[in-house]
Amino acid sequence: MTEQASPRHGRVRTPRRLGRAPAPDDLDPMERASRDTLEEHQLRRLRWTLRQAYEHQPFYRRKCEAAGVVPEDLTELADLARFPFTTKQDLRDAYPYGAMAVPMDRVLRLHASSGTTGHATVAGYTRGDLDIWSDLVARCIRASGGRPGEKVHVAYGYGLFTGGLGAHYGAERLGCTVIPVSGGQTARQVQLIRDLRPETIMVTPSYLLAIADEFRAQGFDPRDTSLRTAILGAEPWTEAMRAEIEGTFDLHAVDIYGISEVMGPGVANECVEAKDGLHVFEDHFLPEIVDPVDGGVLPEGTEGELVFTSLTKEALPVVRYRTRDLSRLLPGTARPAFRRMAKVSGRSDDMVVIRGANLFPTQVEEQVLRIAALSPHFQLVLRRPGRLDELTVRVEHRPEATATAVEEAGERLREAVKEHTGVSGTVEVTAPGTLERSVGKIRRIVDERPA
Repeated sequence: MTEQASPRHGRVRTPRRLGRAPAPDDLDPMERASRDTLEEHQLRRLRWTLRQAYEHQPFYRRKCEAAGVVPEDLTELADLARFPFTTKQDLRDAYPYGAMAVPMDRVLRLHASSGTTGHATVAGYTRGDLDIWSDLVARCIRASGGRPGEKVHVAYGYGLFTGGLGAHYGAERLGCTVIPVSGGQTARQVQLIRDLRPETIMVTPSYLLAIADEFRAQGFDPRDTSLRTAILGAEPWTEAMRAEIEGTFDLHAVDIYGISEVMGPGVANECVEAKDGLHVFEDHFLPEIVDPVDGGVLPEGTEGELVFTSLTKEALPVVRYRTRDLSRLLPGTARPAFRRMAKVSGRSDDMVVIRGANLFPTQVEEQVLRIAALSPHFQLVLRRPGRLDELTVRVEHRPEATATAVEEAGERLREAVKEHTGVSGTVEVTAPGTLERSVGKIRRIVDERPA
């Protein structure tokens, strides 16, 4: 383990093991392709996808007719901007099987996203879809530093959520030994990590911090494990969170991206040797960044809403699917042909508007993690006792923090949130273990305002 300077802690631990880049011969052919070759590949596959959606998804054909376009209008990649978006509501309206582009006897598996605000969105997979999905998650694990023969502890939830099974079959495809723990039973997670000695864990960042708390509660140092790599996804997380996790566990924290309607985990992944953004696997998914309000395509490097078109999906092709995730597209580095997406900064539908100011949970997370006395466990509580909305940040202090440090930390956080976001509010610093712990995606926003 080495140490480096940090404006927050003075000295912090950095992972003792260097990130392992795969040898060139280990990469898939398209990971080594030129940009020109990739774009020829994309155009051919995009024409196929447009035809599939137009001919087999009635809702998308209606959208194309209203926009006055047909698949033959696509002659170059830039023409995609002429075609209509697909939205989550389109897929909900087609519930359960109206968006399937193949007969149901070809669908081998169904997954579904949350239906808390209406019908779930149902995603179907053919045998070919499942094979490609496994290949891409294997690509992610390899890019993160995992190798055949190693053990992967999967703490994503299994079931209709795509995380658990997506990670599971990808790890098997790479040739790893899978430990299919799923989420929950945190004490048992600690026991299995200590006893079975996995090299990699696949989990949400917030739940990994809950596992760290359990290590300490049992009297163990989370830095003294076999884990080399944590592949973290399913919720936005910041560079400050990466530093927190890497210092806590002495491993490499690597970002993975996926969304159920597009495929699941495996759409994009960071490369451990760079950790400079997620390379989008553009041989299977074509990304765009658009203005969240008017839908116009934005220049590369500009932050906006991430939009994906699938290029090889058979059961549920999606054309210009609006993810609501906010990111930027950047040139490729460790995989030069593939563009990178910056870490997701939030979701356009998770944005909180407080007295006219926009606020994302990740903005608060950055400020929380700058203050040594505060833990990463926090929630944003919204209330409306009168005419105006009010914000309270509930955050736990670290066990070792003194009473004086806790009091000062609360005031520092209140001032930092106001300075960096423009939002005034109050801060409640609570004892360790008092806030809800996540076994999947953390509930960052608690809205107590009247309906």
